[in-house]
Order: sequence, then structure tokens, then C-alpha cells
Amino acid sequence: MPEIQLPVFPAGSVEITRELACRTEDERVVYYNGHLPVFTHAKKDLASFRLFTSQLIVQGSATQGDISKAFGVPLISIKRATKRFREEGAKGFFAPKPRREGSKLNAQKLEQARLLLIHGQPLPVVSQQTGVLTDTLRKAIAAGRLPPVKKTRPPTPRSVRRDKFTRPVPGHPTPPQR
Repeated sequence: MPEIQLPVFPAGSVEITRELACRTEDERVVYYNGHLPVFTHAKKDLASFRLFTSQLIVQGSATQGDISKAFGVPLISIKRATKRFREEGAKGFFAPKPRREGSKLNAQKLEQARLLLIHGQPLPVVSQQTGVLTDTLRKAIAAGRLPPVKKTRPPTPRSVRRDKFTRPVPGHPTPPQR
């Protein structure tokens, strides 16, 4: 009689350790401890993958090498995720990255650009006077850090008044406009 080794994982599972496995079901990844599902996330949800595998490592349920072998992920990526989990907890995987301060558009130049834009200066002029690229200024406008550019249209010539002699007559071609 063949000997059965426990735990028994569902068919198609990838073994992480002797006790842990995972498998893809539709567009979800399901992790198993024995035959019981313990965690699931979307197939493309990298943050949840990093969170759960880091939890496994920190709790001692798996090693970094186990995770690397099972998923084919570089060891350095696993080490970074584990470090993030230890330092920041679960929120570290889902919090937006902090915005870094630009070196060209500092507080002084931001204020200078704001004043110029309020006074109706076009973006190229603001760029030239502040020494900041127009793309950088556009990004600051899009982010709400600068007021929008006031668009000015060149004056249009007044329409030529038509009198009774230049009105179109049905059936006759209209004269060309200047």
C-alpha cells in the first residue's frame, strides 16, 4: 500500500514549503496551508503578493529562498519587500510613494512663476524668466501647484458687413469672401 504524505495540496498547486502551497484559479492566486485556503489576491496584484510572502518570511513559515524558488522572483526583491514589511508594516505596500521635491522648481521660483502666470504671462515667457522648463511648469499646473495659464486669443478682424447687394440669392453662387 502506497504511503500518503500529508498535507495534500489541491491539484495544480506549487509547493512553497512542505506545509504551504499556492495555485492560480481563474485570475486569482490562492495560498493554502495544507488543504485550507489562507489568503487570496488578484493575479496581477503585486503589492498583495509582496505583503503575504513577506508575512510568511517574518512569521517563520517560509524562508526567502523558499519564496524565491517557488515563484522565480529574484532574492533581492524578496529581501526588499521583507525589509519594507518589517519597517512599515502592511501599509508600506499600499501607501502612495512620497513626492520628492524638485530641484528646479523650488519655493522661490514657484512663487515667481505663480505671479507671472497670474499677470497673464504666457508659459514660454514664464519659463525664460524663471529658468524652469515649460514641461516642469505644465506638470506643476496639472498638479495644482500653479494657477492655469490664461489663454489669450489674437483679436479677430471684424466680419465684413454684408448689405443687400452681397446677400446670397437662392440659385446663384455666393461670392468669395476676403
